[in-house]
Amino acid sequence: QGRTQWNGRSDATSRSPRSGPCAGLKMFLVALSFAYFAKALCGSYMKSTITQLERRFDIPSYLIGVIDGSFEIGNLLVIAFVSYFGAKLHRPKIIAVGCVLMSIGTFIIALPHFITGRYEFETSVRWVENSTQNLAPCPVGSPADFTKGCEGESNLSMWIYVLLGNVLRGIGETPVQPLGISYIDDFATEENAALYVGCVQTISVVGPVFGYLLGSLCAKIYVDVGFVSMDSITITPADARWVGAWWLGYLIAGVITLLSAIPFWFLPRSLLKGPEKSTPEQKRKETPLLKHKYPAEDSSFLEMAQGSVPNQALYLSSEFFPTLRTLLSHRVYLIYLCVTIIQLNSLIGMVTYKPKYIEQHFRQSASKANFLMGVINIPAVALGIFSGGLLMKKMKLNIMEAAKFAFGTSLIGYLLSLIFFAMSCENAKVAGVTVSYNSVDTISYDRHSEFTGCNSDCFCSANDWDPICGENGITYVSPCLAGCTSSAGSGKNTVFSNCSCIGVAGNFTASTGQCHHTDDCDSMFPYFLALSVITSFIISLGGTPGYMILIRCIKPQLKSLALGFHALATRTLDTAGIPAPIYFGAIIDTTCLKWGQKRCGGLGACRIYNTTAYRVAYLGLTLSLRTVSFIICIPGFVLLSRQLKKEE
Repeated sequence: QGRTQWNGRSDATSRSPRSGPCAGLKMFLVALSFAYFAKALCGSYMKSTITQLERRFDIPSYLIGVIDGSFEIGNLLVIAFVSYFGAKLHRPKIIAVGCVLMSIGTFIIALPHFITGRYEFETSVRWVENSTQNLAPCPVGSPADFTKGCEGESNLSMWIYVLLGNVLRGIGETPVQPLGISYIDDFATEENAALYVGCVQTISVVGPVFGYLLGSLCAKIYVDVGFVSMDSITITPADARWVGAWWLGYLIAGVITLLSAIPFWFLPRSLLKGPEKSTPEQKRKETPLLKHKYPAEDSSFLEMAQGSVPNQALYLSSEFFPTLRTLLSHRVYLIYLCVTIIQLNSLIGMVTYKPKYIEQHFRQSASKANFLMGVINIPAVALGIFSGGLLMKKMKLNIMEAAKFAFGTSLIGYLLSLIFFAMSCENAKVAGVTVSYNSVDTISYDRHSEFTGCNSDCFCSANDWDPICGENGITYVSPCLAGCTSSAGSGKNTVFSNCSCIGVAGNFTASTGQCHHTDDCDSMFPYFLALSVITSFIISLGGTPGYMILIRCIKPQLKSLALGFHALATRTLDTAGIPAPIYFGAIIDTTCLKWGQKRCGGLGACRIYNTTAYRVAYLGLTLSLRTVSFIICIPGFVLLSRQLKKEE
């Protein structure tokens, strides 16, 4: 073996000196970490804006799942060829192009805010400029025209721009992981590879901390801030109709992603690989195939790219597909793929809707839910992933030991997660939805009528969601359905009076917004957060050892393709073939008790859920998928043991 290991190329670029400041593996590690940070920040910010996008575009959860999954669909379109062919080209520059595409996609996501009208939330009481008197909340004598102003409504769904921008983000993200990780593993010493991968994966988890914090900040700012009078806004960030400045975060994330592309333009195609100690596992890898990771025969790809190979299909049939067939015949690799796919379905569905779960189940604002995800939950995951990589280095775990470690941590986290089922909160008392007008003390999910004798004189719309809090501690869907005949004040200070459906001790007044109850939910929430942190840390401990199994169980010449196909398969079956955010969202939609209504007809976003059914559906689906993955692990351990015995 020579003193150096090149990337199978002898051009001028690969022969250039490597003494420059941007020529080392550490510089590439810093650049890749920044790219991981940028894409993770934008991805987590997308998840933090789920409820904002639902309300802004009046769409249900399953459609939000389609938008969220469009990122993976874009990734799916090109990842197989980028992973295989990109490994033979200038990997840093390909990653740079991907970062630029991610940035453009992020800017496109924010575009609807600038080309559509102002946000108009549904309300039965309009704020009147230059007047302290509002319209009567209880129209008497003739039905109101609830579709007024609908004629000028555009039929174009603005959420299509968000979907297309997310697809472009997915295409741009394609080369970052497979080419970046394989580049590190090619030029890092055996003993440092796991630590370097752990560092990069840790940074990728630090990114969501800032993503969720950015989401928390933007959720506090009204969507049309600076363009409307805030005195006219009758809702607060805790209201189910509130929409924050979701577009602002995408502009910030787009700029950061664009900056992450710059260092890669100055990095070399290949690096020197330093000396390393000979270990038993390294000896297994030190075959003639390793002398050149991409043998001379692979130069046919360059000839094909330059037009010297007339039949490109012949190249695919003679090299790419046979290599892919060899990879897919590896039974341990297939078991690993199945387990990863199922566990990622569980993880993606859980993470996507966890802020929404905190909002709906524990009655927290979107801003607070995002803040807690970023400050408490995500750092625990980052610490767990880094600790897992460090433990693997210190304990010198082989493949089997790493597999047992990853399985054990996942199982412990699974058992602890069962406790979440006991952390229950009752629904808020909403007249006509969770309680009847005649029995406001008992929560019932039977179908209640929103119309009763106390509001029969008002011509109310059952589609409005403009909740008010009565003096009796009960929330009413709208002032009209509460039988209120007059109001005073404006904006958040509006007070409704003469409400015939409230009538407690002669006090018939109500204020805007839902009633805020201090019950067992407030005392249960800190325990939920603590358990969430513990389970997240324990499960993430097995992240790096589990990922290194993928790299070490495959022959060296198949490594780059294995990483790429792994990313392809997990994305295909997580969000295209078995679309986790979509079916999680569809199941969550079935627990909705009160749907919003679009101004021109049709269902909008859900306003209130059955929290018991939500908890059972959300947690039950998450843990059921993980149960299946544990069962599949059993034959995986048997096959891995046999493979290691053969190699010995």
